[in-house]
Order: sequence, then structure tokens, then C-alpha cells
Amino acid sequence: MSQNIAFAKMNGIGNKIIVADMRGRGDKVTPQAAIALASNPDTHFDQLMAVHSPGPVGKDALIEIFNSDGSMSGACGNGTRCVVQWLNKQTGGKEFSFEVEGLPLAAQVQADGLVSVNMGVPRFAWDQIPLSEEFADTRGIELEVGPLGNPILHTPAVANIGNPHVVFWADRDVNSYALDKFGPMLEYHPLFPERVNISIAQQVGENEMTMRTWERGAGLTLACGSAACAVAVSAARLGKTGRQVRLNLPGGSLDIDWRDDNFIMMTGAAEHEFDGTMDPLTGDWERLT
Repeated sequence: MSQNIAFAKMNGIGNKIIVADMRGRGDKVTPQAAIALASNPDTHFDQLMAVHSPGPVGKDALIEIFNSDGSMSGACGNGTRCVVQWLNKQTGGKEFSFEVEGLPLAAQVQADGLVSVNMGVPRFAWDQIPLSEEFADTRGIELEVGPLGNPILHTPAVANIGNPHVVFWADRDVNSYALDKFGPMLEYHPLFPERVNISIAQQVGENEMTMRTWERGAGLTLACGSAACAVAVSAARLGKTGRQVRLNLPGGSLDIDWRDDNFIMMTGAAEHEFDGTMDPLTGDWERLT
């Protein structure tokens, strides 16, 4: 029987997050534990951030990210902001360096309390996303949603921001599309061998967009940080916006800065909900506060 660990239930502009403290341990959170926690309404999450002792990369922690279906995610910007706020309250530190899937990830607490995360350099080559067939221009690929010859959405951009993303451009309110219907089908479309996150974005200002996302392994979500980054860089590539964009998601807003060095900085809020303890093997838990 494994020894229980501390966890914090949090959210990043509505993106439901569990931060699990696995530091100083040799075991891991199991997919079964993640699924059990996600199935409980009180602990349901979009992503679970398992925070381990530092590995070869990153001085503060190594982070493993679970989706609610027990699968692994390559990035979660909203979850990373929650980890930063959680560590900031423990240590008072303002700047943090993590390791996610063997790669460095830096983040810092701003003077206004918001958290900025360096989401890395986006990848646009078809085999880096990855796609199952070659497309020379990933700013717009051949993919449609809706009736043959009369699609409601078409020619999406694709990008990899730690996770594979497809972005459709809407000419009306993003809430008017049945993303809950076609999201699951596109997530498993044969064009995407590692599945995909599906976003719909509508331009509402010179450098402002509204969006919704279906997350692979999690479904409809109030916010997805890597999807917001995918929308921002894809819009900039097409000349729809500049490289600094505000993204309005169902749970709140994120500011994205695609810097001249090609690194993406994402800034937003994080919120603590309650603390508890959990068994990382089974997902059995108790609430503390």
C-alpha cells in the first residue's frame, strides 16, 4: 500500500487542475488513480500535474501531466501556472525552472500576481505535429467539418505547442458550433496519429480573439493554454494579428506574446480551491481544507 501524498485542487482560468506533490518519492501517480480522481465530481480535473523532485533538466521540479482519461499530455500552460502559484506560496520564490518530457520550462510570478510561462518554440512542419500525410503549408490544411461541398468549418491551421493542435477560423460566435459533437470525431481522425486538440477561434479585435477548445483526453474545457498559444501563433502566421494577442476563453483571458526569438510567453491567472491527500496508486482521497 502506498503512502498518501498532498494535493491541491486548483484552476487556471477555469481549466480544472490537480497539483500532486510527488517530491521525494520513487513511485508515480498511476493512470488508474488519475481516472478515479477525474471521475469524482469534487476532484474532477482536465489535467493532473504530478510534481516530482528535479531531474536532469530544471532546478525546481520534474512534472508529469495526466489528462482526465489517464493518458499523458506533453504540455499544460494553465496547469503550470497552478504549479507556480502553489510553489510560490510554499517558498516565496518568483522564478521557477521545470522539466516536462525532458525539456526545460521556465515560469515566473509577475508583480500583479499573474503568472507567465515560457511555452517554448512552436513547431509547424507536418511531421512535427505530427500528421499522417504531408502538407507543404500548415497554415491551412485540407480538412472540413460539415456537409461535403458545404462545410461549416474548413482549411484549419495546425501547430505543435507541446501537444498537437488544429485551429479552425470561425466567421460567427464560437459558441454557435457543436464542438461537443465533432470534437470527439476529429480528436481521433486518422490524419492525427497522436490525436489532436481542436480549437475554434473568431477574431474580435485587431489583436484579440475568442476561442473554444476540445482537448484530447479531456474533452470540452473552460481553458487550454497550449491551444491559446496555437491560436495566437497561427493567427500571426496568417497575418490576422500581430505577435501579441489576447485570447478570450470560456474561463477567462490569456495574453500571448510570440517573441522575436520565437519563444511563446503566456500570462494569466491561477486559483486555489482546496487541499487534500490522495493515494497515488488508487486515487482514494480525503479533503483537508
